[in-house]
Amino acid sequence: MRKMRFSCFALALVILAGVVQTVGASPRKQTAEQRASQNSLVISVGGGSASGNYDPCKGYGSSGINLFQTALLRINTRVETEPDIASAYTISDDRLVYTFTIRNDIKFSDGVTLTPEDVVFTYETAKNSGSSVDLTMLESVEVAGGNQVRFTLNKVFSPFIRTTALLGIVPKHAYGDGYARNPIGTGPFKVKQLDLNQQLIVEPNPYYYGVKSPFTQITILTIDEQAALAAAKSGQLDVVMVNPEYARDAVAGMHIENIKTSDNRGFNLPTIPETRNTSGAVVGNNVTSDPAVRRALNIGISRQTIIDNALNGIGTASWVRFEGLPWANEEPALRDGQVEEAKRILEAAGWIAGPDGVRVKNGIRCEFRITGRTDDLQRYNLAVALAENAKALGISIIAESMDWATAQRIARNVPTCIGTGDYSYRDVFNAFHSSFAGIDTVSLSNSPLYTNKTVDGYLEAMIGAKSEAEAIEFARKAQYDGTTGANVDFPYLWLVNIDHTYFVRDGLSLGVQRIHPHGHGVPVIQNMNEWKFQ
Repeated sequence: MRKMRFSCFALALVILAGVVQTVGASPRKQTAEQRASQNSLVISVGGGSASGNYDPCKGYGSSGINLFQTALLRINTRVETEPDIASAYTISDDRLVYTFTIRNDIKFSDGVTLTPEDVVFTYETAKNSGSSVDLTMLESVEVAGGNQVRFTLNKVFSPFIRTTALLGIVPKHAYGDGYARNPIGTGPFKVKQLDLNQQLIVEPNPYYYGVKSPFTQITILTIDEQAALAAAKSGQLDVVMVNPEYARDAVAGMHIENIKTSDNRGFNLPTIPETRNTSGAVVGNNVTSDPAVRRALNIGISRQTIIDNALNGIGTASWVRFEGLPWANEEPALRDGQVEEAKRILEAAGWIAGPDGVRVKNGIRCEFRITGRTDDLQRYNLAVALAENAKALGISIIAESMDWATAQRIARNVPTCIGTGDYSYRDVFNAFHSSFAGIDTVSLSNSPLYTNKTVDGYLEAMIGAKSEAEAIEFARKAQYDGTTGANVDFPYLWLVNIDHTYFVRDGLSLGVQRIHPHGHGVPVIQNMNEWKFQ
């Protein structure tokens, strides 16, 4: 493992040197004081910023993090939707027609005024691409006269309002080849320079209608974490994301900020015995399919011990999905670390300790594999720490490091460490609805193959709800209604809401951040236009 990380570090140093040479008098050669006086920043907040895909119609910004475009609605710091490009909207009594009133005072970064035609063009383009937000429920979109746009759905779909907050609007007059790398939008920034997969330099959009950044440019580097930390220690970075293993390091002139997230980490636990699907692949798991094993693990492990061992003690112990979001349900409140109670549950279910301490039932050892990602040390560390912690219960877990593509492909048989958490309650449906539980399904949606008719009923009511408040209440009931639900059936073993951890230049304020979604550190730039030195 250390050898692999050293190779990445060496490669990142080569990339950093190459980028500095490419841009000549780069701000990375300046001191922090010089950058502050010249109103510039250099940051490293994880991978993907210099990907060159800044096209919302092809997926950019669908997590709620968007530098270059804005949407009809926006997600505020309370994770609620509120007006943005649209000043207001109405929903028909049958909940199939949404009519938005578009502001007439918003301009794209080229100075051209945004119109309802741009909104229609964006949604039609995104629907046809099939690679952005889910628009399968959208029957049609049209200009409805004046400054209004009318959306007609082919089915009642209450999360559509969240969709309109996650799809940035693109300009009909300037959309085409090359747009993804040099976007024109209504957001707070525009691209100044892009060196693909190395760095993205942005500058303020002079036509932006919100808070304008005080910085003339911000450089976002894509480099290895160890190289980024070294650059921070030498004064070349103003913000740097680090994994918890480095959070105890000292960096002169910088302080650590741990930002709370809804970014869960945990493992899916297949709920059916092993079988083969029509392609011959093994799905299900003969150990985790026993409810007693799933319950014993959830109450018997010590999440805080796992966090201490895997994440340097940084993160919030969590046993439910969606924690920190309005639709999370904490009930019934679970207490973990109940080793003796977990043992009693296993023994009552017929899992008897064998000569080596590992339990056995009907000739089956209480042993199974789990995977962590080769490109994500946090997930692998969690897998190892969980395996160690479960030994006290007589459960043998074999932790393996695996490339993500393979881990996803076999996840319905071999549990994998999942990262999740976004700004739409549609995720509750994807996590638990039985429509994703078919043995031939290839998806991380409901990867435990979980089925519960009562839960399905709540989730379908959530989709058909009359209001977001009503939808959220159904989402919470799907997790636990006082009798049943995913929170007591344990199709997952959730461990932690990770903190997103950054070294930040002293005196630099990152403003008020809404709770971060899943995003490997990048969500910190959600309000980058509000950053300033105090």
